[in-house]
Amino acid sequence: MTFAQAAERHLDDVYGYLAWFTSDRFVAEELTGETFERALRLWHRFDPKRGSARTWLCQVARTVALDHFRSERRRARREQLAAAHEQIEERFAEGLSPDLEAALAHLSAGEREVIALRVLLDFDAGSASRVLGISDTNCTTRLNRALKKLEEALNVAA
Repeated sequence: MTFAQAAERHLDDVYGYLAWFTSDRFVAEELTGETFERALRLWHRFDPKRGSARTWLCQVARTVALDHFRSERRRARREQLAAAHEQIEERFAEGLSPDLEAALAHLSAGEREVIALRVLLDFDAGSASRVLGISDTNCTTRLNRALKKLEEALNVAA
């Protein structure tokens, strides 16, 4: 598989993953571009024996997103605007019920991330754990805890 084929096939998956992970469609668009830029430079390192192109691209996307979060934290500290940091209302998952959107807002980025990988993108535990850099068991445990927290938040809203 060439890089162009992998990029075309998995562009929507990478964007969806980043949108759920960041909770911001506009940042996700930027990070998706950065992901594919970086992936193109690193394509020579992709080894299909170690995992699928989809999984590898999501690993690159995760690194790009974490770099983005670190950069944003530094910028906020420099400018001392952490308390005034605006939340963008628009979400990737337009059309969700207000209760589900509110429940998702109560989850941490890590909890949304594992749900995005396992539920939204339908990654198996092995692929999701490779993206997250954790064991399969830890990935399953995180998913179960995140889903339980989501369910509890939905029950409170009901």
